[in-house]
Amino acid sequence: MLVGLNDPRLPRDADVAIAGLGPVGATAALALARAGLRVTVFEEAARETAAGRDVAESRASTFHPPTLEILDDLGVAAELHEVGLVSDTYQYRDRTDGLIAHFDLKAISADTRFPYRLQSEQQNLVEIITARLAAMPNVHVVHGARVRSAGQPDGAGVALTVEPAGPAAAGGDGPGPLACRAGWAIAADGAHSALRAELGIAFTGMTYPERFLVVSTTDDFETLIPGIASVNYIADPDEWLVLLRTPLHWRALFPVPEGETDEAALDPAAIQRRMQGVVELDRDYAITHARIYRVHQRVAERFRVGRVLLAGDSAHINNPLGGLGMNSGIHDAAAAAAAIIAAEGGDTGPVDAYEAARRAVAHDYVRVVTHENWESLQEEDLAERRGKADDMRRAAADPALARAHLLRSSMLAARVHEPEHAGSQG
Repeated sequence: MLVGLNDPRLPRDADVAIAGLGPVGATAALALARAGLRVTVFEEAARETAAGRDVAESRASTFHPPTLEILDDLGVAAELHEVGLVSDTYQYRDRTDGLIAHFDLKAISADTRFPYRLQSEQQNLVEIITARLAAMPNVHVVHGARVRSAGQPDGAGVALTVEPAGPAAAGGDGPGPLACRAGWAIAADGAHSALRAELGIAFTGMTYPERFLVVSTTDDFETLIPGIASVNYIADPDEWLVLLRTPLHWRALFPVPEGETDEAALDPAAIQRRMQGVVELDRDYAITHARIYRVHQRVAERFRVGRVLLAGDSAHINNPLGGLGMNSGIHDAAAAAAAIIAAEGGDTGPVDAYEAARRAVAHDYVRVVTHENWESLQEEDLAERRGKADDMRRAAADPALARAHLLRSSMLAARVHEPEHAGSQG
């Protein structure tokens, strides 16, 4: 059920407390609740604010095959498909040379029951799962609440301190801090995780020199560029880009160089110049949304401290090239929930294995793949660019190579992570 921080129906104890109700926290909550555990979820943001919906416009929107399998097992994939767009092909292109390689995910039909990507804003999944959680008596969802600490004084549970967040907290009119206890806690509170910081876990990595500009338009690139796929990675040494289709619009992602200010990049005229550089129109593009954000590659040094498990952006963040961030976070959520369920049943093996397994995927697979995607799109050396393009053409033309490539880019290979997967294209 949905409750407030000062609601008398909010219990002061739970089997599992979750910080964060994004796609990661929501997935973990549903998996745990379906197993019969008592779950409390604390989400900092107020529910369904206009600002939240606006920010969601430029967040993750790609669900890969193994992620759809997880969501299907949780009973929410069908509903997500109702507000999604099936994308069973994608392309690598070059601004100068045009189409380089076309991949069809039907080549992995024998490997997954979802041989495609589903394009749907991450907020759609959160809303679908929140509706399920609201109807479950063993779940309490609290919006406008921030988990500030998670101590483990006796090793047998987690002592949480939760405080109000948002307008009520700023005005001093809301309830004071709340103390509660849980058998386990999952930190799914994002890249600026308060729990990760409170636990003293280092978040090592790097920040990219350029920022990323995301522009949404209702103009149809399938009409403007005949033969284009729903997802396209377009290489160029001066200004690479990604073009992908979502149910409501087309989204273009551009790099913003260090010398260009956010204000200059977001100027409507500057946005039009970038968009006209993709396909020139005799009018302005119809722009519905534009946002700039910094991009990082960071992995937490620890994914578990006692009875607190980190998942999603609180544990790892990466550039979005390949759509691996949210997906790997949802895989974290499923693994964390399964580990806690097993531990509650007396088997602590999965909890003990969680950190090594999930950190290996984040550090050795997702981090490396997404960075190599970034390097490939902006390669300046002409011989290197042509060599990479030839390799991609060969992969697309050979059924065995195409399947291997698709298993890696779809994250199916990451289910049983091996070192050689790290160098693959995403």
